[in-house]
Amino acid sequence: MTSLKAVIFDKDGTLFDFSTTWEAWAAAFLRRIATSDVQADALGRRVGFDIHRQKFLQGSIAIAGTPMEVAQALAPLLPDLTTDALVAILNEEAASAPQAEVLPLPPFLDRLRGMALKLGVVTNDAETPARAHLAAANVADSFDFIAGFDSGFGAKPAPGQLLACARAMDIAPEHIVMVGDSTHDLIAAQRAGMRGVGVLTGLADYETLAPYADDVLPDISALPGWISSH
Repeated sequence: MTSLKAVIFDKDGTLFDFSTTWEAWAAAFLRRIATSDVQADALGRRVGFDIHRQKFLQGSIAIAGTPMEVAQALAPLLPDLTTDALVAILNEEAASAPQAEVLPLPPFLDRLRGMALKLGVVTNDAETPARAHLAAANVADSFDFIAGFDSGFGAKPAPGQLLACARAMDIAPEHIVMVGDSTHDLIAAQRAGMRGVGVLTGLADYETLAPYADDVLPDISALPGWISSH
């Protein structure tokens, strides 16, 4: 019988496939805010995005960073926009980005809840677009706790969001597993005293995630079996 009582998910790259969701969106967004193709290319380089191939590069700040960190990287090339204005634009545009579910989420989350597990989402995205994405997938009500980088608990890899989730659920950290696609997620789990499981539906590979994880799974479909054995 599992000792786990709750699962905390990252959002992008975990519940939703990162590349399918964000790469075409990022190219369109950069071209929209740029005044020329040259500037769009330069903006992409600032955040680790190859606009010609429509691919994020390994180590891109956009993979695990917050909208504020992305805005701070872009701001020097957009002097007519303040950092706060850029964050607002990023959040507004991101909220309407079509999300590609890794698998049909409603039945998957129902299965986990049927295992008497509480569920949370902690993301380095802002809370408003995160809630919009979960609502669009008809799963916002499946979660007991949802927090973004701007919810008042900090951002990963710091453990604040995870510990706030544990408090809200009234479950000790050692009975919670954090599931994510980046080292930010797994380091946050370690710092919070939680178990960490990596998934390969983001941009990080097995070799990158494994040193920080209790296990690395191909995607969240393998999670119920993993939980049952732990």
